[in-house]
Amino acid sequence: MSAKKNTEVLIGGKKYTISGYEEEEYLQRVASYINNKLKEYNDIDSFRKLQADMKSVLLEINIADDYFKAKEQIEKLEGDNESKDQEIFTFKHDLINKQVENEELKKQLEKLENDNKELLLQKTKLEKSLEESLLGPTTSNYNN
Repeated sequence: MSAKKNTEVLIGGKKYTISGYEEEEYLQRVASYINNKLKEYNDIDSFRKLQADMKSVLLEINIADDYFKAKEQIEKLEGDNESKDQEIFTFKHDLINKQVENEELKKQLEKLENDNKELLLQKTKLEKSLEESLLGPTTSNYNN
């Protein structure tokens, strides 16, 4: 585990020292996020008129709201991701089945082609035999 670090940040115009294991850049981003929220709400007249503790509570509620919405979105995306993973698994399974089926069909086709060649050879022999039996031996056979 890395060492704990102290980082100075500016929030709402005040300097704070934040301690944590995160990098300074990350802690500055957190401070920037809070400053942006403060600016967003300080631009609202009714917010500026509230007491400091009420401003803090409203700001905390809004930050918590952002957090829960982000968490909900992450959970939805994770669910979508799981669904996509399952779909990919199914497609891969189907692809493997189709590849196996394709190989079997190739073997069947090869066997049928070989059978066809053999049948064509038998046909040729039978035709020659039939021709010889109907016409008798040809003259070319006497020359040998």
